[in-house]
Amino acid sequence: MIRPAAFAFALALLLSAVGHQSVPRYETLSLESPVDHIAVIGDSYTTGTKEGGLGAATWTSRAWQQLARQGLQLTADVASEGRAGYGVRGDHNSLFVDLTARAVKPDDVLVVFFGSRNDQGVDPVSLWTMANTNFDLARRTAPGARLLVIGPPWPTADVPASVLQIRDILGAAARTAGATFVDPLAEGWFVGQPELIGADGVHPTDAGHAYMADKIAPLIRAQLPERY
Repeated sequence: MIRPAAFAFALALLLSAVGHQSVPRYETLSLESPVDHIAVIGDSYTTGTKEGGLGAATWTSRAWQQLARQGLQLTADVASEGRAGYGVRGDHNSLFVDLTARAVKPDDVLVVFFGSRNDQGVDPVSLWTMANTNFDLARRTAPGARLLVIGPPWPTADVPASVLQIRDILGAAARTAGATFVDPLAEGWFVGQPELIGADGVHPTDAGHAYMADKIAPLIRAQLPERY
């Protein structure tokens, strides 16, 4: 077992050529064991917003710190964009498939998809097709990677039917692709904890991002190679 003290945590922020899409790479480094590469695809719940989760406060940064303290050797490419989804273009015109192409690398051991509530209004057949296209692209790009698909969360117990439909389609597509599917709606993420959601009623606060890190870091660890 490698002791956490043997590791250092470093963060480098890599900007895209046009400056629209940031792909942060987080690293836990040691000379004692191999480094595993992962990719994360998401929407504004991953980018962070003015409500919370910007910079080092985002759930991804917090999750990598948690995993580093446990002695995990990781690098992670994160491609996320506000308002983006599998079938809806985001603030900089990206779909999840564009973010997948940007972030996933051949040597990744895990690809994480998170979201998206932004897919409300997308034709169900189109959403199914786009989800399968995303998962297939990840499989072809990183043949050895596991896929972890986290469905859309909702901050209250009264989840709209359109979001439940997105959850059901993504869950079915994930199972078809052999991915692990996690359902924040069934698990009640954020429900009854208003301090985790900002004044806009949609986006997580810094406390909400810390909460997501606590939820997602163990999910990531469970998907990593058995040496951990």
